[in-house]
Amino acid sequence: MTDYLQASLGLDRAAADARRRAYWQRHGATLLGLIRHHGTDPHHFLAETHRLPGLEARLRRPRSDAQALARLPGRKFILTNGPAAYAARVLGSLGWRGFEAVIAIEAMRVFGQWRPKPDARMLRHLLARLKLPAHRAVLVDDTPGHLRAARREGWRTVWMQGYHRPQSPRLKRLRAGPPTVPAGSPPPTAWQRPGRRPAHVCARISGLNRLRALTFHG
Repeated sequence: MTDYLQASLGLDRAAADARRRAYWQRHGATLLGLIRHHGTDPHHFLAETHRLPGLEARLRRPRSDAQALARLPGRKFILTNGPAAYAARVLGSLGWRGFEAVIAIEAMRVFGQWRPKPDARMLRHLLARLKLPAHRAVLVDDTPGHLRAARREGWRTVWMQGYHRPQSPRLKRLRAGPPTVPAGSPPPTAWQRPGRRPAHVCARISGLNRLRALTFHG
């Protein structure tokens, strides 16, 4: 994405990276910042930034992940800010199956406007389409901002931390903690560890095999 901003906006690499981060933090997705401030064609952006030659060779494919997903009960969906073609490419390479649908960024529009995660309107619209009450929905995501928005809408939230290296001592501390928690609002004081878990996170896991161990009440 930094390369795209360099080429399309005529910035040096440091400025392009700073702009990418700023748009991501302010709008929740770099694409939204580009659309709103520069009139970027979203389809061109998505195609150019998700070519990623050699991606398949770099993906980790632990067999336990596919097995964990296969054992997980309930309806399962992929909700991604990436384009549909990219999602299909990744899922095919990983061998992940059993999803009712892949909801990619092209499907995240509300009244014609692009509304990717963490947009609350999109989350409400999605649940209405799926005929699913918020308290029955669980979002597993590696981005705290996405989890925060979902929690505000009444979803249960699981912070997936197993696919990123810790960037700071604080993040290392956040990774610790039991996997089984109630999802009432607020969660029980006994599981709240000040400074260790954001209030909008119901549980933290470091691998998909931990998902089935989670129990939610309320």
